[in-house]
Amino acid sequence: MQWVKAFHIIFVICWFAGLFYLPRLFVNHAMADDSATRERLQLMERKLLRFMTPLAILAVVFGIWLWSYYGFFDGAGWRWMHIKLSLVVLLIGYHGWCWKLYHDFAADRNTRSHVWYRVFNELPVLALFAIVILVVVKPF
Repeated sequence: MQWVKAFHIIFVICWFAGLFYLPRLFVNHAMADDSATRERLQLMERKLLRFMTPLAILAVVFGIWLWSYYGFFDGAGWRWMHIKLSLVVLLIGYHGWCWKLYHDFAADRNTRSHVWYRVFNELPVLALFAIVILVVVKPF
C-alpha cells in the first residue's frame, strides 16, 4: 500500500503544478494585446490541460484506492477526511472551470480581467494549505 500512497502523492503534486501554472497563463492571456501572443498562450494552455487532466484522474484513482483500503472513515475521528474530500471535489470543479475558461479564451469570449485571474490563481494554493494541514495535523 506504500506504493499506492507514493503514486497518489506524486500525481497530486503533478496535478497541483498544473493548477498553479494554468491560471497564470490565463493572467498573461487576459493581458495579451496581439494575436501571436494569444495564439501561443492558447497552445500552451491546451497542452497543459491535456497533460494535467490525466494526472488529476490518476491522483483521484489512487486516492480512492487508498480510501477503500483504509476503510471509508465513518467514525467521528475521520471528520478531517470528509473535509479534505470536500476540498478535493472543489478542486475537481476548479479544474473543470479551467477547461471552461480555456474554451472561452479559444472562442475569444473572455470577459474577465487579468486581476480576476490573479485572484483565481490563488484558490488552489488555499486548498493545498488546508488539505495538507488536514492530512498531517488531523485537527478534527
